[in-house]
Amino acid sequence: MMNQEKKYKAKPEELPRPTYWPFFLAFGIVFIFWGILTNWFLSGMGAIVFVVALIGWIVEINKEIKHDEE
Repeated sequence: MMNQEKKYKAKPEELPRPTYWPFFLAFGIVFIFWGILTNWFLSGMGAIVFVVALIGWIVEINKEIKHDEE
């Protein structure tokens, strides 16, 4: 019975390309909270960095998804 079973070979997974966007996203979060403790100006700058990094990361993911569909 062991010889009759089908054997499947695992397909290699494709990893996404490395990106810096998660680093900048975390950097923005740190500045948001640091600004809450010290100065609201830092929170504003952190929010700007956070939004730009989030948009950049989403755009990069969408480009990769569209490339995979082709």
